[in-house]
Amino acid sequence: MVDETFMREAIRLATESVQNGGGPFGAVVVRDGRIIGRGANRVTRDNDPTAHAEVQAIRDACRTLGDFRLTGCDLYTSCLPCPMCMGAIYWARIARVFYAATAEDAAAAGFDDRYIADELAKPLQLRDLTITQALRDVGLEPLRLWQEQPNKIEY
Repeated sequence: MVDETFMREAIRLATESVQNGGGPFGAVVVRDGRIIGRGANRVTRDNDPTAHAEVQAIRDACRTLGDFRLTGCDLYTSCLPCPMCMGAIYWARIARVFYAATAEDAAAAGFDDRYIADELAKPLQLRDLTITQALRDVGLEPLRLWQEQPNKIEY
């Protein structure tokens, strides 16, 4: 069930971000009925293409909990997360996502979400971005070492 209070906070953060020179996106991470992480889009303010609201909120929540896993947490966001943010959401193990605006709404406002999602759905050789594999056998070494680590922290 959507908690409108949390959604309104995400939208408030998005509105505040625009008023402060940032992008029109805001997000909050919620656990056990309280906000443990907040984020607003800071891409242009910080010159950081990864500074999306959802990523900022996830980072804040992880600092709050002292854990990279946000199991049992919900994310409320002012817009459907882009592919990068969806990846971060899955990596963080967030349980549920609630969003206000759609990817089409973001595209109508000039954002690339739909284009990026379409690109990621294509085979590597058909993407607009040139992607070339090199030194695979050398690149496998860190993965082999990781597999052998007896005290590794699993993701």
